[in-house]
Amino acid sequence: MSGRLSLGLAGIAVVATLVFCTAPAAAQPVTPPAHYANVQLADPAKEASAKALMETLRCLVCQGQSIADSDADMAADMRALVRERIARGETPASVRDWLVSRYGDYVTYDPPLSGLTWPLWLAPIALLAIGAWIARSSFRRRTR
Repeated sequence: MSGRLSLGLAGIAVVATLVFCTAPAAAQPVTPPAHYANVQLADPAKEASAKALMETLRCLVCQGQSIADSDADMAADMRALVRERIARGETPASVRDWLVSRYGDYVTYDPPLSGLTWPLWLAPIALLAIGAWIARSSFRRRTR
């Protein structure tokens, strides 16, 4: 060899692996959260109505938490939207309707009964009926 640095195929693979492994770290958001994401409104009545609304809206990232409880960036943005609109004088119902039109019925913990959501409403009733039928048949077998 004439003193030149030769990476070879294995060296190139190691460098490519390092680049691909560190790329997600560079993709983290660097923008600060919206102003009202973690700051309460000055008017206690408006903050109370905003907080009550936020507790009824589902975090689209966490899906098991409300936007009031979630630490996800998406939930922080949604909290800021709710507070901004309530601060402008919009009613919680209109803010909720706007969020539903933007994100769909899934954003609420209480979706309306429609052709798409009827399985959500009927599944608990059906599961209870099936459980009661299984328990009844199990108890009948034991008494015989």
